[in-house]
Amino acid sequence: MSDTLQLVCPGCDAANRVARERMDDNPVCGRCKAPLLTGEPFELTAANFDRHVGNSDLPVLVDFWAPWCGPCRSMTPVIAAAAKALDGRVRVAKLNTEAEGAIAARFAIRSIPTLAIFHHGKVVAQRVGASDLTSLTEWVRGATTGL
Repeated sequence: MSDTLQLVCPGCDAANRVARERMDDNPVCGRCKAPLLTGEPFELTAANFDRHVGNSDLPVLVDFWAPWCGPCRSMTPVIAAAAKALDGRVRVAKLNTEAEGAIAARFAIRSIPTLAIFHHGKVVAQRVGASDLTSLTEWVRGATTGL
């Protein structure tokens, strides 16, 4: 196991190396000095999607959603709470399928909300539909054990 982790900054998309033992010390981006671990979901776009899901040593939970979707809107506070609960172990991001249809098509997203966990660019788990915080975090922890 490596002594460092690569994390992509949610602010400027720069790749950063962080020593494992420093993960609890609120690491900041070497380029923009923004916090690397915010405990909040960050937005993905076509411009930064591959950089974040392919270059993070931590798994990335992506919420594929759309603004017109009622269940997606009901998941907003659950996703925010999951980002806090999983901070430092899993990155949490949101991708608006209405604005980024090509990314949704690439991963055959047919129903929303769809939640997918990526590790080094590959989908390791996926589920469709709204859920509560407890079942969501249990699913994520189960899917990311050993990554």
